[in-house]
Amino acid sequence: MNFADRDGVIWFDGEMVPWRDARVHVLTHTLHYGMGVFEGVRAYHAGDKGSCIFKLQEHTDRLFRSAHIMRMEMPYSKEELNEAQRAVVRENNLDEAYLRPMAFLGSEGMGLRADALKTHVIVAAWNWPSYMSPEAKENGIKIRTSSYTRHHVNITMCKAKANGNYINSMLALREALDSGCEEALLLDNEGYVAEGSGENFFMVRDGIIYTPELTSCLDGITRKTIFQLAEDCGYEIREKRITRDEVYVADEAFFTGTAAEVLPIREYDGRIIGEGKRGPVTTILQDLYFKAVKGELPAHTDWLAPVK
Repeated sequence: MNFADRDGVIWFDGEMVPWRDARVHVLTHTLHYGMGVFEGVRAYHAGDKGSCIFKLQEHTDRLFRSAHIMRMEMPYSKEELNEAQRAVVRENNLDEAYLRPMAFLGSEGMGLRADALKTHVIVAAWNWPSYMSPEAKENGIKIRTSSYTRHHVNITMCKAKANGNYINSMLALREALDSGCEEALLLDNEGYVAEGSGENFFMVRDGIIYTPELTSCLDGITRKTIFQLAEDCGYEIREKRITRDEVYVADEAFFTGTAAEVLPIREYDGRIIGEGKRGPVTTILQDLYFKAVKGELPAHTDWLAPVK
């Protein structure tokens, strides 16, 4: 799939631009220094509601928080960005879609001072299948501890979903793939479990769900969704520091994220997790999550923003 050579339109600085014409100069500041912020958002077909964007406002709010953290002045309102996201799904005639809003610094200047620069904003949407296969969602994936440490909170801004932060993720994921695994699990600078290359982490032990504290982890929107769905089911979730050997003896483990959705983990560092397949708690939460994004949970239809 060549992302530069496609039909369709992209919202670019307030206008719908033909896909192939959505270009920037090679001296665009963000291309050189990585100072930009983005979101990954999904739209699902939700029955009679048609195409709906899942937790649109939450994603837009986080985009603006990220920009504020990185001292990037947003030239559009949240309402304008919400409408832009709806519009790209509509204009590209997409029933289900992956959306990529991004704010970046332009080519008005160069250098680390980053002064006299303008913030530009794009929103693209396309049909992107699930991050993992249907078999992986049922049987789980094989992961390994990364040799790369997750960002420390005083090294980079961990609560910003910033472009440059994902170099760390790409290195970790490539290492995992090269070793025959499907994902990486990164530890923080003190050796405790942080998150996957692009996912939050959960494990289950004796009926209690555990997840790392939000130190160097991204405050995931799917993570919050799982908190609510677990509460609806009467499960207890505890945020705590988790060691990797605790994960080895967990009953279940899974990742969450907009791209990964709810993804079971069957093996970690050569140790089988639980029964080596999707566990009962993971199954329940995964099923509820997919019902939620499809508009099949009456208690949570407010999570859906209709496109039309």
